[in-house]
Amino acid sequence: MKLYLLTMHHSLRRVIASVVLLIATHASLAQAQQTVQLQNLTWTELRDQIRAGKTTIIIPIGGTEQSGPYVAVGKHNVRAEYLADKIAQRLGNALVAPVVAYVPEGGYAPPTSHMRFPGTITIPDDVFEKLLESAANSFAVHGFRNIVFLGDHGGYQKDLKQVVAHLNKTWVGTNARAILPPEYYDASSDGFAQILRQRGYRDDEIGTHAGLADTSLQLAVAPQMVRLSALQASPKLGPADGVYGGDPHRSSAQLGQLGVDAIVSRTVDAIRKDTAGR
Repeated sequence: MKLYLLTMHHSLRRVIASVVLLIATHASLAQAQQTVQLQNLTWTELRDQIRAGKTTIIIPIGGTEQSGPYVAVGKHNVRAEYLADKIAQRLGNALVAPVVAYVPEGGYAPPTSHMRFPGTITIPDDVFEKLLESAANSFAVHGFRNIVFLGDHGGYQKDLKQVVAHLNKTWVGTNARAILPPEYYDASSDGFAQILRQRGYRDDEIGTHAGLADTSLQLAVAPQMVRLSALQASPKLGPADGVYGGDPHRSSAQLGQLGVDAIVSRTVDAIRKDTAGR
């Protein structure tokens, strides 16, 4: 009788262990299937997803720079990653690379442009371009066919065009292709400004950097990065504060969501058009 009970006890333990392992395996698979962030996958999960058809990789490019006294310096990095994630989720066959946070932001001897403000980080244009080309070649060699660059900052758009042109020239005769959909930056700048004008906002509010449009986008994406109460209580801000051509006082997450929706939908349509049949 004692031997029988001991045998039953061991059998029950094996059954429980098998059930726990099965649950853990299912949870792990579900986690891998839900994320579009490459850095959250193992290499075997990534290999399997590429084989299953996820052959588009989005490289979000941000930048670490000042955005006035009331918006955190990582604005572009968080926003580029957030929007790239939304776009990849909508596409259904895309993954998102780690965000590029180090970009050209002006000189440091003497400090120019945003480099005049603490917290801004800059690298030379040629280093930036080489970094992007190396990342793109890494993805191409591992089976991605469409390497999509999404740049959140206006200052390096010319660099992105040069990188894409160089990569596509190098990749002639291969399956890989570099893509820079202009709809992404157009929608976040001129496109969003037009949406705000249609709702009665003036150009001297909308602005170009850390103004109403820029700050509203950040409130929609990452409200914790905007010191909204202090901003609303502040006097009018200007270039000496790092705010260019706009007034962020009436910024809101509701306005920013209009921009987010436009950026995501227009960029998704553009990428689908560029990658059709590939």
